[in-house]
Amino acid sequence: MDPSPAITDALAAVGLRLKRLRTERNVTLVELSEATGISKSTLSRLESGQRRPSLELLLPISHAHQVPLDELVGAPEVGDPRVRLTPRRVNGNTVLALTRQPGPIQAFKMVIPAQRRKPEPCTHEGYEWLYVLSGRLRLILADHDLVLSPGEVAEFDTRLPHWFGSTDDSPVEVLSLFGRQGERLHVRARPHARQEPTP
Repeated sequence: MDPSPAITDALAAVGLRLKRLRTERNVTLVELSEATGISKSTLSRLESGQRRPSLELLLPISHAHQVPLDELVGAPEVGDPRVRLTPRRVNGNTVLALTRQPGPIQAFKMVIPAQRRKPEPCTHEGYEWLYVLSGRLRLILADHDLVLSPGEVAEFDTRLPHWFGSTDDSPVEVLSLFGRQGERLHVRARPHARQEPTP
């Protein structure tokens, strides 16, 4: 059974929509290929309309761009059109991805439960920057045992043994910027040193 003209037109527009989404986010085909596991040539043919879109191709792309599948295929909006971010549970923490495109640095909001108090240090590739929004965060980093309060920041190489959790009966909310390959933040502007008035 041949698809209806409306479905044929919708499928034909998927490639242009994928290319526009990728270019708007300044993501290269190579970066998207690395994020999805789909070859660069297949992604290129998909965007040019030479490859028919399928669920097996669109699902990884949807996940990489952090956009709903219906946005990729141009499905009509139903109900509230606002984007809803979906939290996930990771190692007992509630994690909300804030970055909506693949790239070297990813941003997350994490809620660490009060029950997370037993240190279990781990190591992995990457570089992390943590900013405490609320609660008191205990950070164990190699030989250091630190407590961070709201407004305080820590940054560290995740190849060092590290662990973080709550210090009391309250959960901790943090913002995390994480570079999977060890990328660090680039600070473009720094405040001038404050000069004390001369007496």
